[in-house]
Amino acid sequence: MPRIHPFIVAIVKIQFIFLLIMSSIRLWFYNHFSPYEALPETLRGEWLYALWFGLRLDLSVLGYVSIVSLLILALMQLVRSRNRTIRRILTGYFWTVFILISMFLGADMAFYSYFAEHANIMIFGVMDDDTKALLEIAWKNYNIPLLSVLGVLYGIVLWKLITFVFRRTEEVKTLPLPVAGKIGIYVVMIALSFLAARGSLGIFPISKYVVDVSSDPFINQLPQNGVFAIIKSYKQYKTSKSNDYNLIKMMGYENNITEAFRIHLQNRELNPKDLLGSLPQRTRQNPQLEKNPPNVVVIMVESFGMPITQYQSETFDIMGRLKKHFDEDTLFRNFVSGSNGTISSMEPFLLNIAARPESTSFGQSNYVQTAFKQASARVYQSKGYETSYVYGGDLSWRNVGGFMKYQGFDRVEGKGAIVSALKLDETKASHSWGVFDQYAYDFLLKKLSDAKKPQFIYLMTTNNHPPYDIPPEYTSRPLVWSSGMTKHMNGDRALLEKRLHDYAYALDMAGRFMDEIKSNPAFSNTVVVITADNNTIESSMKYDDPVATSKLIPFYLYLPKHLKPADIDTSVAGSHKDIFPTLYNLTLSNADYVSMGVDLLAPHTLHCGFNDAGIIISDRGAFEVDKAKNAYQSECNAYYKATLAAEEYLIRSHLKQKRIEQKD
Repeated sequence: MPRIHPFIVAIVKIQFIFLLIMSSIRLWFYNHFSPYEALPETLRGEWLYALWFGLRLDLSVLGYVSIVSLLILALMQLVRSRNRTIRRILTGYFWTVFILISMFLGADMAFYSYFAEHANIMIFGVMDDDTKALLEIAWKNYNIPLLSVLGVLYGIVLWKLITFVFRRTEEVKTLPLPVAGKIGIYVVMIALSFLAARGSLGIFPISKYVVDVSSDPFINQLPQNGVFAIIKSYKQYKTSKSNDYNLIKMMGYENNITEAFRIHLQNRELNPKDLLGSLPQRTRQNPQLEKNPPNVVVIMVESFGMPITQYQSETFDIMGRLKKHFDEDTLFRNFVSGSNGTISSMEPFLLNIAARPESTSFGQSNYVQTAFKQASARVYQSKGYETSYVYGGDLSWRNVGGFMKYQGFDRVEGKGAIVSALKLDETKASHSWGVFDQYAYDFLLKKLSDAKKPQFIYLMTTNNHPPYDIPPEYTSRPLVWSSGMTKHMNGDRALLEKRLHDYAYALDMAGRFMDEIKSNPAFSNTVVVITADNNTIESSMKYDDPVATSKLIPFYLYLPKHLKPADIDTSVAGSHKDIFPTLYNLTLSNADYVSMGVDLLAPHTLHCGFNDAGIIISDRGAFEVDKAKNAYQSECNAYYKATLAAEEYLIRSHLKQKRIEQKD
């Protein structure tokens, strides 16, 4: 009986071996990142199904690899190539492809270890980021020489393994097959490979939509394959960089944008003939604010997530001098970041919109020179304020300097301005991403002291970021892990401790700044907001309820007594989009503004916080988009989609106006 050609047997063997490697990586992922010490019995069935679904996704990747290898083999046999030549070419092909797949899987794991999500569009933000700083981070935080050696060893072992399989299989004696038999075998093998690649007999291939396999958010992460995640992310990145990004369609309002505006406006009046004209609002008239306008300082502390602060104690003093201010003043805790990256949170925050899913930064797109009319600083500028954008790092980062000068800021100042104004030694005063936070706050205090008119200042800090460097002269407070905290931490202990000391430094410096604000009579008429861009430490923590807690950041609000309302309900849900509408109504009289968020102090208002990863928080629990569990959450779900569609309509109007002006 004629046997299957030995090269086909070798291809199957090699694919099977690499399938085992991919499955081993998935099991390592579960063991390393799982929030469970022991998997709950109620989740075991879903866990097994997640592994099965993941296996099918891995088979899908290998199916594509197999199709190409079979076509190469068929072509080479057609031209009667020697077996040695075929073996060498197939060995080189499989080694190259498997190394690439391994790199994709490794990149996906690295991304997950930092963001607690599989690769998404942010992974391609590396192309737009500070390459030098990223390389410094990698060198300081990871043992690059060891990883390089391990990578080389892995490549050598993989080469030896593939070579061994081909040589052993080639030695198998087979009887010749007739032409029809050979064709039949190739047709069957390619058909099976095609089926494996599709992974489904349905309309869509299995990789088109990685479906939910569990009610548990982490188990849902288990099947995802890093190759498909990165390919999908790249497509999203390219789309967002082009003119093909259509958020209105994504939200389901392509043919009914008026309905999106109706839902977004809630109880406000809608003019169907002038949708954009329905958006402006006006703050109440307040003679006190007109006579004595307060300074307004908005601080975005890098990566200041709230979950770790639950372990605050005398022996784990993570908050330092900031704790007393959080205890004394207004703090909204049911609050999430707009996005999970710095630029993707900061830009929409300063443009008075919600963060858009699957999009790139405005400052690195065709909106780079667009002056958005609804920009948050422009509202203060229109009321006579001097407005400043301050970043502790270089203004070339993500082109923030070039973009923010169009967004209503009179001054756009970065590390260079801080070093110059404070007469610092840049080398001693800086880390990889910018000046140490203490100097950024000193710069703010100097600006407030020197001011001749009311100030609106936005600050983005740079500490609490890899490689987690703090000033050598700074004395860290005790950070002793409790047993409860230890159970909820995940990752390399030494790196986590370094990270937490930088975290504590950043919060302590924010507290030091508030000490100065409250103790100096010159700053008695100053309002301060402290929030964060994201909670990137989420990847280092295990959560009992990740949907409800993993995106939580603070919205701290300090108001002098003469400006503070008697009663503030701090339990309402919100996100970045809601900060400025709240501020406008507390600090400005008769001010016109456009914002896609709401005043958190407004009664009879639907309060929902949005994170662009599809997490929505409400006054009645957190949930993932399209997975509402009650009527109130369903309202928030509809409001989320309508708001994103309406804001996309607003954003596009700026490009439309620019085209009209260019024609004129």
